[in-house]
Amino acid sequence: MSSNTKFKVTQSNEELSSHSGIALLGDILEACEFKRQVDKVHLLRRPKPELRHGEILGTMTTLLFIGKPDFDAVKPFQEDVLLRKAIGLSRVPSAETLRDRLNLADNCFDETIRSLSADSVHRFAELTPCCGDLVPLDIDVSPFDNSNSHKEGVSRTYKNVDGYAPIMAYLGVEGYLANIELREGKAHSQRNGKQFLKASICQARKITAAPLLVRMDSAHDAIENIQVCIKEKVDWLIKHNLRQEDPQDWLVAAKRFGLCEEPRPGKKIWLGSRFVERDGLSLRLVFEVIERTCDPDGQMLLQPTLEVNTYWTSLGFSEKTIIELYHQHGTSEQFHSELKTDMDLERLPSGKFATNNLVLLLGMFAYNALRLIGQRSLDYPAPYRKSVKRRRIRSVLQDIVYIACRVVNHARNWVLSFGRNNRWYPVWARLHAAFS
Repeated sequence: MSSNTKFKVTQSNEELSSHSGIALLGDILEACEFKRQVDKVHLLRRPKPELRHGEILGTMTTLLFIGKPDFDAVKPFQEDVLLRKAIGLSRVPSAETLRDRLNLADNCFDETIRSLSADSVHRFAELTPCCGDLVPLDIDVSPFDNSNSHKEGVSRTYKNVDGYAPIMAYLGVEGYLANIELREGKAHSQRNGKQFLKASICQARKITAAPLLVRMDSAHDAIENIQVCIKEKVDWLIKHNLRQEDPQDWLVAAKRFGLCEEPRPGKKIWLGSRFVERDGLSLRLVFEVIERTCDPDGQMLLQPTLEVNTYWTSLGFSEKTIIELYHQHGTSEQFHSELKTDMDLERLPSGKFATNNLVLLLGMFAYNALRLIGQRSLDYPAPYRKSVKRRRIRSVLQDIVYIACRVVNHARNWVLSFGRNNRWYPVWARLHAAFS
């Protein structure tokens, strides 16, 4: 049996980078004219900064793009040639400069970043509808755990942790972020919900001209949301909050108005629709009432159990289709996980609320860039083990963004050189060509 090789360790003078995907982000930023648009914003307290706003926000977006949302994460990149050239920086800003500029920004950059994010998705994404030509717009709240911190706005969330309660709007089956807003942890899901819904529809229409289907859970069961959807001429599917309604009353109504099916002994399901008057509007309410008298193993229950699910909708599809469309809304939980876990964005870096809101907006741009790279990579032959329809952001980071390369300056050209055995290089090269 041969023994392990004893390696000698040396350090060369070559410029190496372990984050070649930064160049792909640079392509997307350049296509959207990110720096030029951000530089148009005027900060009274920094009217003529040495480092322009586009350089500062471009650097922070890059850190978020590679899953490093801390200001101090920029320190290892101070001499990184790839970061400086790909993003177009005169020099890489220090952690202190990053923190100071973002703290001074307040809300001045918010609308600019939202518009740039929408522009990036509009330019490069192909949105998949959920049914027919309807493109889903899924709106949901997901708490960010920031326990054991004294950050502004951190308070008790409905998940019984201290943190924030941001609200997000995802567009398309792929889950591109159309809008995001940071909110205090104690904020109710429907607080300023009408304004956020209207703004999200506006953002979605900057991305696609396809008809929209707004999907929301029972926390957003409010007549004002339906009124916004009617005014904006979009379809809606919102789970009805039963509140104090008696399930037994629904069982009586289901037996009267619904159709019954028995998928197994001891389980009956009634499906149907009713039109209900609500604030002067006649609205369709789809119901699903499930009665169980025994469990799937055949064990009889002492008392039957009732499960009632009801949905407000403007759609004319069958009840089964309506319910299936709402179940697809649950995919947004996966998108939350990718944003919070894969990008490590759950614990926001600043103690100032407005700064964290700006970081979250830049995170939206970075998230969409990663999603674009992942979805566009499916267009090219790749070393997959199985066919997939959507690539998780963690996979995009590991397979594409974290590919190592050598940075070469030769004959007035900058070249990225990849290893000859890298199986993802053909995909990386085609992505670079697609975004350039």
